[in-house]
Amino acid sequence: MEDLKRKTIRGGFAKLIGQAINFTVRFVFLMVVARLLDPADFGLVAMVTAVTGVYDLFSTGGLSSAAVQQATVTEEQISTLFWINMLIGVLLAFLCLLSAPLLAYFYHEPRLFWVTIVLAAGFIFTAAGAQHVAILQRHLRYVAQTAIEALTVVVSAAVAIVLAVAGFGYWALVMSAVVGPVVNTTALWAVVRWTPGMPRRNVGVRAMLHFGGTVTLNNLVVYIAYNSEKVLLGRFWGADALGLYGRANQLINIPTTQLNSAIGGVAFSALSRLQNDPIQFKNYFLKGYSLVIAMTAPITLFSAAFADDIILVVLGPKWTETAIIFRLLTPTVLIFGIINPTAWLLLSMGLQRRSLAVALVIAPLCVTAYIIGLPYGPSGVALAYSTAMTLWLAPHILWCLKGTMVSPREFLLAMWPPIASAAVAAAFAFAAQFYFAQWQSSLSRLLFGAFVMAVAYAGMLLFVMGRKSFYLGLLGQLRKPS
Repeated sequence: MEDLKRKTIRGGFAKLIGQAINFTVRFVFLMVVARLLDPADFGLVAMVTAVTGVYDLFSTGGLSSAAVQQATVTEEQISTLFWINMLIGVLLAFLCLLSAPLLAYFYHEPRLFWVTIVLAAGFIFTAAGAQHVAILQRHLRYVAQTAIEALTVVVSAAVAIVLAVAGFGYWALVMSAVVGPVVNTTALWAVVRWTPGMPRRNVGVRAMLHFGGTVTLNNLVVYIAYNSEKVLLGRFWGADALGLYGRANQLINIPTTQLNSAIGGVAFSALSRLQNDPIQFKNYFLKGYSLVIAMTAPITLFSAAFADDIILVVLGPKWTETAIIFRLLTPTVLIFGIINPTAWLLLSMGLQRRSLAVALVIAPLCVTAYIIGLPYGPSGVALAYSTAMTLWLAPHILWCLKGTMVSPREFLLAMWPPIASAAVAAAFAFAAQFYFAQWQSSLSRLLFGAFVMAVAYAGMLLFVMGRKSFYLGLLGQLRKPS
């Protein structure tokens, strides 16, 4: 048990370091490419990826998660799952090819035909690496996985920047999206050094297929819920409006998505190993959840307070219209930080059907909100989206926790210290703006605001809220010898 704890903490720390690198690369990538390309270039690619992203959800079939969630998995099962993944990847690539003329017709944009054709190749490479990812996760080899993810991000970003500088326009984004899966899968095969055997019948994969199918359907419903607005904006408001909304949505989601990915993967693997130990299971979940909120809340509230300066520094002056969209989306991102970790709880306990049921309620709620806000453009959609998610927060938490070993009170106690600390710190930083608002440099205002908020947040969380011993304990585990 102590070994699992140490591996989990170190794996989480390695993922955090890796995600910090990924965040930095993506951040620099956005800063550079946003100045080289126009909003319409981003909008064109988003028109396609909003739809092909649905196909991408099926590229692993949820089978990598199924392989991680199982207590024991045989070599024959892993090999059989690999070939099922490959079949799915080929079918999705073919479906993408068939979609090319339909997307060009739907958006009245002929350039989308070849964009869709080129993006089809990514599905085969993604499928080829699905089970290699599962092997790394089962053995808690998060240092290796993190290194591969960092390499993928660096190479794909470099390709996009080089092509953008060379004047290839939106093709820079398209080629970056294709290069990513190629680099990732190639590195996975080189590191894992596992070669699949031939597929076998009657090796006990039926239960894993059922689990993976439910997870995939859940992801599909969630994807539709959180991405339909891009299709609607692209269809009724055009590439420019979608480009503005898409960059605001991507920028506000990068930090929290990276954090949830870093801790979520490790948490899911560890919790799956503890599903028969309720006391340790609850302890691991609440600590991991508190850690995610402790990092998500301050970033989100800081983004809301300094939205205008963030947009100017990161994207540049031609994206100033994005600031209001960016600020209106911050409540949604904070709520995602609060509710997304409940998926660790449900899936690791084998409650994937409940997770699917929750998604089936979220989807119509979000789509209805998009339709209500659509007549008012990107800002109207962002406001309606955030309002709907705010109203959904309490029902989501109560439903997900019902019948589990984690009570709503324990959930609230894990959430409260970091959120309260972040709110106080954001108030300090926002008030400080009155003293340096006359500064001409947006970067200077951002850096000083970040410093004020960081100091106030650390003081509140560690000393006022009494969380110092918790974080010192995590550091102690990192220092212990293997």
